[in-house]
Amino acid sequence: MIFLVIALFVDRNYSVERNVIINKPIAEVFDYVKYLKNQDNFSKWARMDPEMQKCNRGTDGQPRFVSACKIEKKNVGAGEQEILRIEEDKRIDYELRFLEPFESTQQAYIITTAIESMQTRVAWGFNGHMTYPSNLTLFLMDFEEIVGNDFQTGLDNLKNVRPL
Repeated sequence: MIFLVIALFVDRNYSVERNVIINKPIAEVFDYVKYLKNQDNFSKWARMDPEMQKCNRGTDGQPRFVSACKIEKKNVGAGEQEILRIEEDKRIDYELRFLEPFESTQQAYIITTAIESMQTRVAWGFNGHMTYPSNLTLFLMDFEEIVGNDFQTGLDNLKNVRPL
């Protein structure tokens, strides 16, 4: 009962973002990250199961492209992401739809920013909302750190992808 009362006071919204600097021009970096198929080369989640079942709909690198997958590893499950909007050389917005082991929809993004002609900052993040009382998990575990570390691993992998 006490946990249900605590959950009333726990924020239901959260956001996670990590970034990395890549020594490549923004056009080259953006042209790579806008294709969801390339996440197989850097995303921690895509690397969890090289044998994952994948299904794609639409044209990769374009709005409305959907990449769906099912991963057989424990605690990973099934889901899909859809490109919602692309602002060339600046931003890609996605909708993440988790289907298994739980259902949830989150908004995600990748933002590229030129620092110099041969340096690009890449920010990868997402915003979410948990309903009461499941928002209690935000209080009980360091969700920002756990998911943030996964984003950082992906970005560090991206920095070392060749050729990028």
